[in-house]
Amino acid sequence: MKAIRRFTVRPVLPEPLGPLAELARNLRWSWHPRTRDLFASVEPRLWESSGRDPVRLLGEVPPARLADLAGDPEFLTRLREAADELRDYVTGERWYQEQTRRDGQLPRAVAYFSPEFGITAALPQYSGGLGILAGDHLKAASDLGAPLVGVGLLYRHGYFRQSLSHDAWQQEHYPVLDPNELPVALLREADGTPAIVALALPGGRALRAHVWLAQVGRVPLLLLDSDVEENDPGERGVTDRLYGGGSEHRLLQEMLLGIGGVRAVRAYCRLTGHPEPEVFHTNEGHAGFLGLERIHELALDGVDFDTALESVRAGTVFTTHTPVPAGIDRFDREMVARHFGAAAELPRIDAGDVLRLGMETYPGGEPNVFNMAVMGLRLGSHANGVSTLHGAVSREMFAGLWPGFDAAEVPITSVTNGVHAPTWVAPEVFRLGARQIGGRRTEDALSVGGSDRWDAVADIQDADIWELRRTLREQLVHEVRRRLHDSWRQRGAATAELGWIEGVLDPDVLTVGFARRVPSYKRLTLMLRDRDRLMELLRHPERPVQIVVAGKAHPADDGGKRLIQELVRFTDDPRVRRHIVFLPDYGMAMAQKLYPGCDVWLNNPLRPLEACGTSGMKAALNGCLNLSVLDGWWDEWFEPDFGWAIPTADGAATDDDRRDDLEAAALYDLLERRIAPRFYERGPGGLPDRWIEMVRRTLTRLGPKVLAGRMVREYVEKLYVPAARAHRALDVTAAGELAAWKARVRGAWPRVAVDHVEASATGATAELGATLTLRVRVHLGELTPDDVEVQVLAGRVDPEDHLGEASVVPLKPAAGPDQEGRLVYEGPLALDRTGPFGYTVRILPAHRLLRSGVELGLVALPPEGTGEEAGVLMR
Repeated sequence: MKAIRRFTVRPVLPEPLGPLAELARNLRWSWHPRTRDLFASVEPRLWESSGRDPVRLLGEVPPARLADLAGDPEFLTRLREAADELRDYVTGERWYQEQTRRDGQLPRAVAYFSPEFGITAALPQYSGGLGILAGDHLKAASDLGAPLVGVGLLYRHGYFRQSLSHDAWQQEHYPVLDPNELPVALLREADGTPAIVALALPGGRALRAHVWLAQVGRVPLLLLDSDVEENDPGERGVTDRLYGGGSEHRLLQEMLLGIGGVRAVRAYCRLTGHPEPEVFHTNEGHAGFLGLERIHELALDGVDFDTALESVRAGTVFTTHTPVPAGIDRFDREMVARHFGAAAELPRIDAGDVLRLGMETYPGGEPNVFNMAVMGLRLGSHANGVSTLHGAVSREMFAGLWPGFDAAEVPITSVTNGVHAPTWVAPEVFRLGARQIGGRRTEDALSVGGSDRWDAVADIQDADIWELRRTLREQLVHEVRRRLHDSWRQRGAATAELGWIEGVLDPDVLTVGFARRVPSYKRLTLMLRDRDRLMELLRHPERPVQIVVAGKAHPADDGGKRLIQELVRFTDDPRVRRHIVFLPDYGMAMAQKLYPGCDVWLNNPLRPLEACGTSGMKAALNGCLNLSVLDGWWDEWFEPDFGWAIPTADGAATDDDRRDDLEAAALYDLLERRIAPRFYERGPGGLPDRWIEMVRRTLTRLGPKVLAGRMVREYVEKLYVPAARAHRALDVTAAGELAAWKARVRGAWPRVAVDHVEASATGATAELGATLTLRVRVHLGELTPDDVEVQVLAGRVDPEDHLGEASVVPLKPAAGPDQEGRLVYEGPLALDRTGPFGYTVRILPAHRLLRSGVELGLVALPPEGTGEEAGVLMR
């Protein structure tokens, strides 16, 4: 029989144990070893069976055990120490407070919006890399003392749980999550009633949401939940599951995240006294509507749309995570229009203005499509990709928004992702570091960084490193056997036929890991291109390789499910099933065992479709070496000391199959000829000396680079501080001035032109070190010299006269206007490099409040035949 009502019965802790509740509700326990150890000691068996979740643990501990602990002086001492340490952590000065004393320009607060957050397996609100990255961002910000407020959605079904059918087809399960059993608490008004965020929907309907608060160290995370009684059934299901439902369902989720999220932040700051954010960070386009809500806030005060847009843009940061247009959320324009304007949400903003922010009004775009990334870029004055290569790919992908400019000038920078080491480093690795440099210094090295702390790894003995690696590998073997047994039982196997699982994997064999989402570009089955050769590697009599694979396909992606099925059927083969395994239900709990236990982490996406790919970073922090295509972060930080680069066949391959064959062959060659021999090669002391040295260099030199602490510091310095300064500079008066100037410049720009270019030397060659004097005649129409900058761009040219690595030199007004209204600009051009050299001239808008001249996407270039030199050959 089913219960007619469900509710949660909370334990009543004895008064001396009161701090346990505080410790359980702050998710810092998920990355703080001493707090986890404290909870484990409450009841070790229940700690494991609860999934290492303190909230569930405390709900299951027998009252007699709680009474014993309340009278245990040693436990109470540890509890007081942990509680005091947490209070010091959340209130004490950290890196950000030190920086604020030196530079008062740091923002008072930053709101960080993301559709998913991977904080801990006990709060399953993530699907993959985007959510894990967002969770690591919050945790690193907490460690640094950065005043972030996280904003997301609370999904009652989270992301799906994965299992396999008898024939190896992915099965999805959506367990119901009760927020009362999660480490969250309702945000309440002063009178104790739940705070409500409401959105207006077409037809007079409303979408209401509660706000749940998860405390991530020092950082509050606000999660909006539409499953409230006041909503109609359709609206109650808006936050049912992550990335579920059709287009309108997704649109409502993203409206609630962006618009409702800003309202939730305002409520939180009102109720708690937290500083209002000066910077709003949109982590991917899903939360882009937050900018519209902030424009609407100003509209309610009588500010016109264009002025409000300039004010909002100034303090907005947009991060794109996708290197392919197909990965961006796009909606039909009519559906978007129906949800905005006088009859629905944001009535002070015309629906046409909303549409103009997201429409693909550029060459190659679809005119009836509303693009969330395009809106994010138009609403954010600061934008970035998530690795150096991805920044370049993004500039190419979105170049249509800045017509007339080379992709290199598109205003999208990059901040390479990092990972939160305290979350991902195995306890055994932490303890080895603590033995070497002390526990506190190890914690600082993992959270704050600093190469001096990481250099201490160089002094750890080879034997200790190798013993650690074998211990981690052995733990993974046991974990794999347990999970594999459970998976086969779910697929219908009888216990009596699973004896072979006790022989799966070997703790002394080279272990390769591969785990991630399963879209086609990540090429889960590349390793199967030559199955005979793979079998030879797995069963080599002297240098065998074993492989652990995990991954989830999107529920709607049958192609990804077929890839999983193909791989699982191969791993089911009795000839190889002890050497290669697929583990279903990949998530944070599995990952925290998988990364440390592997010797080599494999990544073989189609280059350049991996925006960053942080799983290899987490593996590296545990002494695992990377084997990857030069894509994402590996493209910028690869060195032979850290692992191996899989050659790509971009130029040689004529089709996808041929390319995959070539790259798979390169992968087999690396494993067979370079990686396995090095792993099994023994030095005079019986240890693999060269392998251990690669592990050591990975930790000492790569370790500090891949930290989320490094990443958040870069966000603060490169994006948050400039955005805060711009936000302060663009009050309503200044924003109105800038908006009016932009409107005037856009209207006048068709009459701006470069008329003629002259140079003091006109020959085909020139001497290095010589200087040309350039004279340029221009038409500015109704604009004045104060509205523009005339520039010469000079640099090396390719055989088709395209400039590369061009330097920019501004020219100065010298004469005019003449009778035809032309002005003359002059300036010197130094010939400072040899070889094919060329230049061109252009006119850009210029204003003291513009972030750059590229911002408006307006440029005037010389037409053919204006007299400018196409190139100057230097010797």
